[in-house]
Amino acid sequence: MFRRATTLLARPALSAARSRYSFGLYEASPSYPSTIPTKLTVNFVLPYASELAGKEVDMVIVPATTGQMGVLPGHVATIAELKPGLLSVHEGNDVNKYFVSSGFAFIHANSVADIIAVEAVPLDQIDAALVQKGLQDFTQKLNSATTDLEKAEAQIGVEVHSALNAALTG
Repeated sequence: MFRRATTLLARPALSAARSRYSFGLYEASPSYPSTIPTKLTVNFVLPYASELAGKEVDMVIVPATTGQMGVLPGHVATIAELKPGLLSVHEGNDVNKYFVSSGFAFIHANSVADIIAVEAVPLDQIDAALVQKGLQDFTQKLNSATTDLEKAEAQIGVEVHSALNAALTG
């Protein structure tokens, strides 16, 4: 009885979804503006602060899990997961650099980029000596870890400090 009821309930929903596609109620892709704007509008937020709100810039480079991703005005709509690395915001000759731990970048078809990071620090506020010490400490912890939890925590520390070191050394 239960199987038959779920089958009967699922069929109308499926056929309704199919009919919506056939009647064009869902767009296959987002609509793009007819002309490409000259600036990219960036919103860069953290759980505790808004770093940039509606800032018009020339380009943003984000550390996506698939690699560094440059975003210019008119970029195709994209969602990218961020990995620990360097986020740079280019405005004319000025470049503001931040180290981000993780998060997401939502690039919209209307040349707006929403970047949400779990943590971010301006690169010029990071102490290179502390990064080196942290990398050594976490590498030692990884080598001496005995449980899966200890290994996972140490591996995360090594990855973040390695990314910090790479961001500082360019």
